[in-house]
Amino acid sequence: MNPTTRRHFLQTGVALSALAPLSRLGATSRPEATPSASGMPGPTRGLLFDRSDLPRIRENLEHPRLNEVRAMLRNINFEAETRFLTTELRLTNHVTDFMRCWRLVQNSAFAYAVWGEAPQRELCLLALRRLCDYKRWDYFLEGGSLTIGLQRAPEATIATCYALDWLGDALPTDLRERVEQRIQNEGAPACYRTLYGLKYPDRVRGWTIDPEDDMKFRFDLSRWPLILNSTNLKVIPTCGLGLAGLWFQGRHPQADRWLELARQSAQAFSIMYGKDGSYDEGVGYWGYTTSHLAIFADALHRRLGIDDRALINYPGTVRYALAMSMPTAGAVIKDPNMDKEYNATPKINYTPTQDVVNFGDAGSGMDVTVAGWVGQVTGDPLCHHVSHEVGGLKQLQAAVWFWPDAETSRPGPALHDVRMSNDWVVSRTGWKPEDTVVALRSGGPANHEHADRNSVILKAHGERLFHDPFKAGYSPTLPTWLLRQTEAHSAVLINGQGHQYHDGREGTNPSFAEARVTAYAKGADWMCVTSDATDAYALVLPEVRFVDRTVVVLKPDVVLLLDRVVLEKAHPVQLRFQAFNDDGRAQVTASGSTFSIQRPLAVAHGVAYSASAVKAETGRLALPDAEGVFPYAHVSSASGLRHEILTLVSTGPAHTAAANLAVTRETDGWSVAGEHRGQRYAARLRVAEGKAPQFVA
Repeated sequence: MNPTTRRHFLQTGVALSALAPLSRLGATSRPEATPSASGMPGPTRGLLFDRSDLPRIRENLEHPRLNEVRAMLRNINFEAETRFLTTELRLTNHVTDFMRCWRLVQNSAFAYAVWGEAPQRELCLLALRRLCDYKRWDYFLEGGSLTIGLQRAPEATIATCYALDWLGDALPTDLRERVEQRIQNEGAPACYRTLYGLKYPDRVRGWTIDPEDDMKFRFDLSRWPLILNSTNLKVIPTCGLGLAGLWFQGRHPQADRWLELARQSAQAFSIMYGKDGSYDEGVGYWGYTTSHLAIFADALHRRLGIDDRALINYPGTVRYALAMSMPTAGAVIKDPNMDKEYNATPKINYTPTQDVVNFGDAGSGMDVTVAGWVGQVTGDPLCHHVSHEVGGLKQLQAAVWFWPDAETSRPGPALHDVRMSNDWVVSRTGWKPEDTVVALRSGGPANHEHADRNSVILKAHGERLFHDPFKAGYSPTLPTWLLRQTEAHSAVLINGQGHQYHDGREGTNPSFAEARVTAYAKGADWMCVTSDATDAYALVLPEVRFVDRTVVVLKPDVVLLLDRVVLEKAHPVQLRFQAFNDDGRAQVTASGSTFSIQRPLAVAHGVAYSASAVKAETGRLALPDAEGVFPYAHVSSASGLRHEILTLVSTGPAHTAAANLAVTRETDGWSVAGEHRGQRYAARLRVAEGKAPQFVA
């Protein structure tokens, strides 16, 4: 690219020769444009809904399932929000203030479209004016001067396109023109530069954080054009640019190019999902990411008749969310930092009914807004069940995509044990809070991951018992960066050290740590999986020759963990079992080779067996009390070259006694037999050098 062309691209967001014709992506014929309600040319279909949908949307918003969305739209302190927009909003703050502003634009525009109330309209108009007052719509730059849009610019572009659509004639002409100019000159070009840079990282002229923004945390962005190409931060500008291209079809010379690159980017990102719909960044980011893919695909189909609604396995990805659902019992645990300024640490109110298998930065809940859309598009009744019963509906699109009278289908035993294409494994007895869930994190690196290969999450009788902490810091300068490390997970430590992870200077990007499932089998009342994490540990401990973990779930209340470690240099090995203590109600005890994790509703008892001496102890992570108290149990073996430890874990309601099971080390493996809570258990593990253990029921 010569300097003149490059400069032209940077200034306008246009790369004339880089893109294939729209027809190559399978564009169908477009419906003729007709005047809209505002008198402007454009298709009659709305970006998200039509005027004829409003009665159904109003009815949906009265449904209990939409409580969160209704509260978001209705529980507005107009005086406080007006004061914020008028006197408190900081034009150098994008992380919180700009986000609050675009959300006011989107939510109040939607509320006005639905209920036609003047205060919502006035709040929206004020928020639109203040959004236009920002010099930039994001806090990232290319070449030190031009905005790139990773989150805030695309989010604002989506919100303003929606507002233009929903307000119609209620939007004054001068403000409409100002908003459209800001989308054309700031929002859409920022999204375009981002997607162009992700497509051609060798052409990027340096990404940095805007020095004029008051963002407190700084990262090295030099490799972000490579790193972010496979993360959720590609999908948001894809959606933003796509909606801008749709809104300005026939009215702006770059609209076709915006739409072209958005569709290419959506197609390129689609391979980030497994063929089964699994998503490596975790189910928290899954909801945000997948809904934005759907927002664009839905609008594209509505406005132009182009059908990209099968780019990923949408029914499969809803089943992925279902597999990661893990409802528990008890009361909501409020985060005391929820109202404090952003400090690169997630703020989470733990709602037990929305709990999830939270590998990585998945958080403590999931948004399944997209499930209703998938159910409607594909006719899949299980997707409608997820929309009705699983997780929460948190985005305003849910008011449009929820179908209360749709046919539903509950998941059956065939979905109780799942090995996903990314080698995450979940075994359960059902989806009720009292059911048992055991999850093993094998597989490769991913954005927003933790150093958690071969770690296990265990939930039973309404409680998290083996826990993966929720609030790991996003910056290595924070004490809570520790929560990303292996030692904060129910995993294996070798001489107190976990497997490879990065130093965080580039953000929460992937490490190089790999694990892989080497054996997987299941039966009517059991599941057995083995995961090899040798490579992950050998990256930091060259003396490691072999590390694997076998997890056997004997439903409903017994779990076996067989950990094998082979070293060239003698070291002790520790098995860490992290307790859930966000409410301060966990009790961890240990004696000899046994330990217990007691929660108000349930207990897990563990006992370790090995040919060499093992000792169970308790401890807590080395974090200040202000960051939380994180207790754990761990089992330590004596220093040696070869370690084989079988940990028998039994669960039950609070204060249930440990299982009465006999564990025997045999010449070719282990046998377990006995009774627990009125049920007989009998199983054998055949163990051979260099092979995954074989389970015999």
